[in-house]
Amino acid sequence: MGFFEKLGQGLKKTRDSIFGAISGLVNMGEIDDEMYENLEEQLILADTGADVAMELVEELRGRVRAQHLRTGADALDALKAILRERLAADGPMDLGGHPAVILVIGVNGVGKTTSIAKLAHLYTEQGKRVLLAAGDTFRAAAAEQLQVWAERAGVPMIRHQEGADPASVVFDAVQSAAARGVDIVICDTAGRLHNKKNLMSELAKISRAVAKACPAASCETLLVLDAITGQNAINQASQFVEAAGATGVILTKLDGTAKGGAAIAVKEKLGLPVRFVGVGEGMDDLMPFDADAFVDALFLRED
Repeated sequence: MGFFEKLGQGLKKTRDSIFGAISGLVNMGEIDDEMYENLEEQLILADTGADVAMELVEELRGRVRAQHLRTGADALDALKAILRERLAADGPMDLGGHPAVILVIGVNGVGKTTSIAKLAHLYTEQGKRVLLAAGDTFRAAAAEQLQVWAERAGVPMIRHQEGADPASVVFDAVQSAAARGVDIVICDTAGRLHNKKNLMSELAKISRAVAKACPAASCETLLVLDAITGQNAINQASQFVEAAGATGVILTKLDGTAKGGAAIAVKEKLGLPVRFVGVGEGMDDLMPFDADAFVDALFLRED
């Protein structure tokens, strides 16, 4: 199955229940106040959030006026363009370091460990040498769970004993990667919020460990969110993002929800680009996020 087909299949629930209705009401109906009201309602149902839905509708109204659009089909094209622009990242991830380090953060239960394994598989398939670091040393059996996934992905892993300093695990992993010519180090981190001060201190210490272990390393911090919990996850993540200095989001379980509009809310509310989306349980079901492909898949016609 190709990239677009897999993405389209993963977004089927969202498309069938929400964005199919949006296509119908915009494309077939007249451009009038009722259309705008119905569109706002459907966007809210898709879990974009009420405030984001209102902003999108207002921007569409502005474009319809400015571009003198007359038909529903034109309005639909304008809506797609707005979504593409809002979802697009300002630039690619910084993976130019030697090694490139990716810290993965997120509360327990969102799919953090499996996302790490799938990231490892993705980069290995691209010909990269990947190393995992078991930096979640506080949760019982976290390292054992990650080890199982590391073996499935066919990549090595650095771990310490339970309760060890996470920064020391990351330091050893980055230092080892630099010595062995590993391209990418993916680091698990504690899956609990503690409190803002403790989280900030812990992640700052880990970041310093990366720089100390290898000054040539680059570092990205990806926050894992569960699309099924949608707005709740985004609201809970706002403090997490501020404390952790996240640079992007992995949005998991999109195939299990009709609320794929959460991807729009992530960018608008957290100010972070979605970097990867999970659309299934297989090792190759974590996909790099592409705004154009995502919007096309949301509105894919299956006649």
